[in-house]
Amino acid sequence: MASSPRPPRAPAGRGAVGLALAGAAALVAGLLGPSSALAQETFTSDAETSDNVTHVANVPKSEAMDAFNSDLAFTGDYAIGGNYNGFVVYDISEPESPRVVSEVLCPGGQGDVSVSGDLLYFSVDYPRASDECGAPATSGTDPDGFEGIRVFDISDKADPQYVTAVPTDCGSHTNTLVPGKDGEHEYVYVSSYSPRSAFPNCQPPHDKITVIEVPLDDPASAEVLDTPVLFPDGGNAGTSGCHDITAYPEGDVAAGACMGDGILMDISDPAEPVVTDVVRDENFAFWHSATFTNRGETVLFTDELGGGGGPTCNEGVGPERGANAIYTIGGTDEAPEMAFEGYYKLPRHQADTENCVAHNGSLIPTPGRDFFVQAWYQGGVSVIDFNDPTDATEIAYFDRDPIDDSDLVVGGSWSAYYYNGYVYSSDITRGLDVIKLEDPRFRVAERVVMDEFNPQSQPVYRPGRGHGR
Repeated sequence: MASSPRPPRAPAGRGAVGLALAGAAALVAGLLGPSSALAQETFTSDAETSDNVTHVANVPKSEAMDAFNSDLAFTGDYAIGGNYNGFVVYDISEPESPRVVSEVLCPGGQGDVSVSGDLLYFSVDYPRASDECGAPATSGTDPDGFEGIRVFDISDKADPQYVTAVPTDCGSHTNTLVPGKDGEHEYVYVSSYSPRSAFPNCQPPHDKITVIEVPLDDPASAEVLDTPVLFPDGGNAGTSGCHDITAYPEGDVAAGACMGDGILMDISDPAEPVVTDVVRDENFAFWHSATFTNRGETVLFTDELGGGGGPTCNEGVGPERGANAIYTIGGTDEAPEMAFEGYYKLPRHQADTENCVAHNGSLIPTPGRDFFVQAWYQGGVSVIDFNDPTDATEIAYFDRDPIDDSDLVVGGSWSAYYYNGYVYSSDITRGLDVIKLEDPRFRVAERVVMDEFNPQSQPVYRPGRGHGR
């Protein structure tokens, strides 16, 4: 989400039943679990679906996590759900009966998450008075305010521990995990934007990202390694950093959705990403996110027209705005070139009281075929066939009625990702949805078993094999 209305904030400390200390870091996190929240024993879906989709479970949000739900990451039998109040650990070992294992109250908006082994990286992009989880909100004009990345140890899913915090310029709206080449370090690319001259920790022009280096044997010593400038000439009008970056480590490449620009980067040295191509589109209002195909030959960018808070999936806005744009990648490894092929826009018009626009999704792991599952806020979840990038089409869907028939209320699916046989959708207001795709085209995907999945750090899929560590 880019610039939609800010979510309600939970009162400080509400519902806390325990405290977890992180040893030398001495940083406090409010631990709210284990929770009794479960999927309904007898589940009845409130969604309309295509014939090849079944809505199998929903876990509603708790009172403590009454702010917006955001992104998801996966590790083993667990899904980690970001929230503007902190994060939730779900046990998905039985996907049709998921349950909440723990909740960590640590506000800071927007709560983007990445996992790596026993580590969780958590984005903070609303200033807090200090880096402690219980610190109150403060102004961007406060030079001592904290925004950036929090690091947690989640080796005990029922008792996550706060390890350290790394401040970054303009905070962290999103984060992307990039493995190192030496086996001793990994890197977190931090995307952020909206600089102002009045903000001492977020000065314009901010045409850069932040690279955090994490020593795997001592994650508490994680620190900012560099802040590479991606747009030395200033970028397109309105570009001031990136919104999100998706890495494709197998190909040593990453794609950045950078507000007014779509970019490719060479990440053969993950500590020093280098921009290799830039594209622009007059129909794009806000380059939001990116996904590569499994062969790395095509990249799909999304446009978050209206910041996620507007009703853009209607006839008046049309099929080329608030949509996906699909590019094939040609040229050479040293000088790649992206070529526009076509758009995809949700074909089912939504009501003017439904916020709806292209948002986060992932490939369905069908080696040799290009299928994509994607969140559209109150447009629901769409499954897309883009094997012909010039003519992408919807082949399955999940869609609820408006939250309110009379007034625009922000909600819907923030992220929808395929993981080990099911689609998991993080709904802003309604909690975690689990969806089953029942279509012969996706049977091969059920043989791809992953033990870890960060959608913004794409693995290469092979039948019977996933992202093994």
